[in-house]
Amino acid sequence: MLLALALAQAASTASATPPEPAPIPQLEEATKQVIAQDAELFWNAFEGCNARAVEDLLTGDFRMIHDLSGLVADNRDGFVGSIAQQCAAREPGGANPGYRNRRLLVPGSRSVTPLGQWGVLERGMHTFHELRQRPAGHYGVDDPGGPSWVQVGGARYIHIWQWMPNEGQFRLAESISVDHGAAAIYPPSNARE
Repeated sequence: MLLALALAQAASTASATPPEPAPIPQLEEATKQVIAQDAELFWNAFEGCNARAVEDLLTGDFRMIHDLSGLVADNRDGFVGSIAQQCAAREPGGANPGYRNRRLLVPGSRSVTPLGQWGVLERGMHTFHELRQRPAGHYGVDDPGGPSWVQVGGARYIHIWQWMPNEGQFRLAESISVDHGAAAIYPPSNARE
């Protein structure tokens, strides 16, 4: 009986030992993780409207700086609260019911650079789109109209991802969003037919 109690106590003590901190992954693996987390972040902030999922990707002292708005958020809770408010406004009865938007990464624009053993720096460009009602006939007499995604602007972004060794994952510590502008005219005026 005493032996069984001793073994049970030893097993519970061993399971209570925290796991060893995980070393930061090599750049190729770190890039894969950041790509996946970037996609999750923007899906949940824009189309998925899941503020709780965004919260799981951020450090507690996360902050966002924007070239047009300045310091948008100086902590995770403020940023997540802002997303939750925007999502609530899309609901029936909200200030902007039915509104939908999305962010798309500009292909080939992303780069990921190591920041020692602390984390990585992600840089890229993205475009912003809104779902709008297209009038009938917009694309010709046979066009019945309907919803269409319309590019409304674009920007560059810089994300600083901190490695969390006790969690074995990256969390976004800072987001800097700059060079916001109108959507580029497409096709460009100098394009040849």
